Amino acid sequence: MAQSPQNPYSSAGVDTAAGDLAVELMKSAVRRTHGPEVLGGVGGFAGLFDASALLGYTKPLLATSTDGVGTKVAIAQAIDKHDTIGQDLVGMVVDDIVVVGAKPLFMTDYIACGKVFPERIADIVRGIATGCELTGTALVGGETAEHPGLLGVNDYDVAGAATGIVEAGAVLGAERVQPGDVVLALASSGLHSNGYSLVRHIVSRAGITYGSDASDFGRTWGEELLEPTRLYTLPLLRLLDASPSGIHSLSHVTGGGIAANLARVLPVGTWVDLDRSTWSPAPVFRVLADLGDLTLESTEGTWNLGIGFLAVVSPDQAAAAISALRADGIETWQVGVVQGGPTPADDLGHFEQGAKGVDGGAVRLVGSYAASA
Repeated sequence: MAQSPQNPYSSAGVDTAAGDLAVELMKSAVRRTHGPEVLGGVGGFAGLFDASALLGYTKPLLATSTDGVGTKVAIAQAIDKHDTIGQDLVGMVVDDIVVVGAKPLFMTDYIACGKVFPERIADIVRGIATGCELTGTALVGGETAEHPGLLGVNDYDVAGAATGIVEAGAVLGAERVQPGDVVLALASSGLHSNGYSLVRHIVSRAGITYGSDASDFGRTWGEELLEPTRLYTLPLLRLLDASPSGIHSLSHVTGGGIAANLARVLPVGTWVDLDRSTWSPAPVFRVLADLGDLTLESTEGTWNLGIGFLAVVSPDQAAAAISALRADGIETWQVGVVQGGPTPADDLGHFEQGAKGVDGGAVRLVGSYAASA
């Protein structure tokens, strides 16, 4: 009996059948993110999204963002746990869109790997789909690419892009901010997805493996460090609906830390002192800093230290905004007040200004962190 010819692509290390199986395993999770606006289902060359709703806008602006998760994926690979890294991706991508006041519409993802393990790929995409559900975003398409010889068998990286919509007259930004506005801090769930190169350096130098029990956290090191990124999109959109004129600008605290990211959404000629004594960084930050023989202050440009988002709001709306966000499950507190005029002497700390190429306001952190609980 004649044997079927061998697929030369398979002999080169690419398993198309495994890719097809991965799609089958993830289809139901992806479909849960689809509303009536999504056409064509899963597996098309392009995702289709009905944009008829945009006709109801006076001047609709599309907002777009793209990002990855960084070296946090190395920890997922180390302990073979891949079901939350997708939520981190949504946090990095979709939560950037709400910064301008936009509502997310749809997202696509891209996974590059050394070898397709269908269950692993499905776990990653299920996590993305979960994040999309939690942010009201349709996951309309994606791609899994197998790169044998370029990536190791167990290596992968993830990236995504999203698109949102905002009325031109409702765009948030520095131009809305006034001296006297209150700066609110929204608590993070942990490290989120930034600063993991430093995290991995500290853990490696301490001789810790990610599967080791961490007595400070009541679970393994890997599980603690894979705590998913908190998603802020829907709570912030609800806040904007309730107080459309009271919220002036938002800042997503990602790469660069707290001060630099806030400076990007303040106008030139303003400054803010952020009071460290208003919060206590979570144990994960303190333990890692101690292990690395670092002060918390020295990590402020790398980790979020417990603040995942900042909101600059009208002073007469601050109390209501705090109450609304707390009712939505996000601990929120006042951390500073916007000031006008020249910055004071920097004897209390260095001001960050002009981050990411933006000529914005000036921000520094002052005082000492509150003691741990």
